[in-house]
Amino acid sequence: MNKIDRPYNFALIGAAGYIAPRHMKAIKDTGNQLVCALDPYDGVGVIDSYFPNADFFIEPERFDRHLDKLHRLARSKKLLDDRKVDFVSICSPNYMHDSHIRLALRNDAHAICEKPIVLNPWNLDALAVIEKETGKKVYTILQLRLHPSIKALREQVQNGPKDKIYDLDLTYITSRGNWYSRSWKGDTSKSGGIATNIGVHFFDMLTWVFGKMKHNVVHVLDKNKAGGFLQLENANIRWFLSIDYNDIPEDLRKGGKRTFRSLRMGDQEIEFSDGFTDLHTEMYREIVAGRGYGIMDAKQSINIVCNIRNSEPIGLLGDYHPFLKNILKK
Repeated sequence: MNKIDRPYNFALIGAAGYIAPRHMKAIKDTGNQLVCALDPYDGVGVIDSYFPNADFFIEPERFDRHLDKLHRLARSKKLLDDRKVDFVSICSPNYMHDSHIRLALRNDAHAICEKPIVLNPWNLDALAVIEKETGKKVYTILQLRLHPSIKALREQVQNGPKDKIYDLDLTYITSRGNWYSRSWKGDTSKSGGIATNIGVHFFDMLTWVFGKMKHNVVHVLDKNKAGGFLQLENANIRWFLSIDYNDIPEDLRKGGKRTFRSLRMGDQEIEFSDGFTDLHTEMYREIVAGRGYGIMDAKQSINIVCNIRNSEPIGLLGDYHPFLKNILKK
């Protein structure tokens, strides 16, 4: 990526989404500028807290035209204020990521895409071709790789016996209300389903630490929860993901908790509940320095969630997550 003697200019797709403010903050904290944004919903007053002068569009056709105009003016040297977009940050619904990455690349900009970068692994192969054709990069947000606890865990594994197989339980329950099933997130064709929507970053983290997937078994799979057994090069992992409030342990529910997150390796609890706040900013620092994670870095986790989505659950057979026994009795 060529260095320039000015702040980088960003466009943002999905400005009204939950995760968009983290991207706006990351753009600002790295000393760069948001020059335009897109969202079909116009309740985006949050932009005023970061970049009140950014242009805003609710129609993708006009947004695309705007990027094209800035690109062409810059190429013809007629753009005096140098507002040509260098990066497009993508915070749109999962099923739109592929199209919006293509929009960025064809407008001569790098893409920074929220996870999951795409829903299917073959989409990555197609994007790699377009990357090569345009000379622009596709980056993705894999922020757990920057979390201090996860980095320490990876170092522990890499410095340990090369043939050691670790046993882990991953549990993530994040309660969602009735709105979830009515939104695009509740539509598997749009979100990729529960394992993709709330689990893909965990699967990326696990493969980053413990190596490539060898075997993937799904015990339970429905619209609200999923559980299975994942065998990696250096780990056997029982995993459970849920958005059902009733799956949270009763003692935590009595205490008013609506989320439960645990990663246990033997007797060791890997604590990574805190420290998420600035990881997007750290990812942006890496990306603008040319060191961000790209298409092939995401492929392992996309393969895993695609495999889960298309698997036939086998029920309580083999080595299953301990939560599943009680849940299937409910």
